Amino acid sequence: MKKLLVANRSEIAVRIFRSATELNLRTVAIYAEEDRFGVHRFKADEAYLVGKGKGPVAAYLDIDSIISLAIEKGVDLIHPGYGFLSERESFAKACADAGVTFIGPPPNAIAAMGDKIESKKIAREAGVNVVPGFVGEIRDTDHAVEISNDIGYPVMMKASAGGGGKGMRLAYSEKDVREGFEATKREGLNSFGDDRVFIEKFIEDPRHIEIQILGDKHGNVIYLNERECSIQRRHQKVVEEAPAPGITEEQRNQIGQLCVDACKRIGYRGAGTFEFLYENGEFHFIEMNTRIQVEHPVTEMVTGVDLVGEQLRIADGQELRYTQDDIHIRGHAIECRINAEHPQT
Repeated sequence: MKKLLVANRSEIAVRIFRSATELNLRTVAIYAEEDRFGVHRFKADEAYLVGKGKGPVAAYLDIDSIISLAIEKGVDLIHPGYGFLSERESFAKACADAGVTFIGPPPNAIAAMGDKIESKKIAREAGVNVVPGFVGEIRDTDHAVEISNDIGYPVMMKASAGGGGKGMRLAYSEKDVREGFEATKREGLNSFGDDRVFIEKFIEDPRHIEIQILGDKHGNVIYLNERECSIQRRHQKVVEEAPAPGITEEQRNQIGQLCVDACKRIGYRGAGTFEFLYENGEFHFIEMNTRIQVEHPVTEMVTGVDLVGEQLRIADGQELRYTQDDIHIRGHAIECRINAEHPQT
């Protein structure tokens, strides 16, 4: 494989180009009209406009244009980065149909683990604790009220395909459920094309711990320890660090192995992250991200593993270069996100 296209922009595209260049891959950038001066365009060997006239978001979601460009330019690999098409089963399938290697898990794993309802079922079957709640589809508002009353307030209503803090509403009473359930469904449909909602107990003061994993096409899966992302704003992470303070080696190994077992059940490959709420010494699974994450550098810094580089090698059919015994923690890393929500002020 010689040529890689990154179906994304900005920081993550530049990051992927770095690892690709180290592996002697030729790199291809795509850009929307509004991003014609974006730095990622000038960090690749080739750069092409996509989604002309469609706007800066729609351009990067234009599967047909991206696949057509990849075929035309002789692209072997497509890396979706994070956001945009990174967890779209349809995009992974489109790549496969076009004979282009999608850098990520197979479509069935994206569908299973990217769906919050299905992923909870798989995690539970693998012996992983999940947040108490109703793991299934909810018929209507009355059904949502019945479930919430059984769970006990407060509860969190979540869009099954949600992410990034979208499609979530907290309910402290039946009134809140009746007012918020349909709105949560609409937000899920508008943002993710899926109006299914599930309800779980709202744990009021947890820590947010996540486990990074890597799996190859040969059945090998390892975990690369944990990150903590407890400091959040509007359900979005602000500070991420590795390792998580206070997590013991025994806890780390136990939860890491459960994540590995869950991945092996579905033939998972590539990079992925299991997210948990941690309270009173117990981990409760909430979701899995079937992609590289914004906070992946803190794991790279303490383990010495180039996660993006490993993604590329795995996509090329290579076996993991590491066993679990090779993964250690060296030092401590912290990443802080700076939010420019109101740049005009």
